[in-house]
Amino acid sequence: MESFKFENLEIWKLACEYADEIHQLTKRFPADERFALCDQLNRSSSSIPDNIAEGSGATTVRDLSNYLQTSVKSAYESVSQLYRVYRRGYITDNQKLYFYEKAKILVKKILSFKATINRRGRF
Repeated sequence: MESFKFENLEIWKLACEYADEIHQLTKRFPADERFALCDQLNRSSSSIPDNIAEGSGATTVRDLSNYLQTSVKSAYESVSQLYRVYRRGYITDNQKLYFYEKAKILVKKILSFKATINRRGRF
């Protein structure tokens, strides 16, 4: 069976892992955060691989590049939310640093991929 283009991308795989780990993290948050901060953090982290996947179906490099940029913005959003989670005492220093570093690596790899496809002019 032939796979979709995005399934072979390291950035998509890493983004899925990040979103899954965030989901596991938010399961431990207080019940009163379930429909607020938990939902926001899960949606922003899940948006990263979703935009990579959606962009892989784009018909132009420019369109794919825009989707990749949106995935980067979602990563930034999740980092901002992690700061709120930390300030509210739901995660430790080590947890914040772990997810911060994962997001940083992910953003770097997405931007590198974006630069590569823009330079080549194809995906």
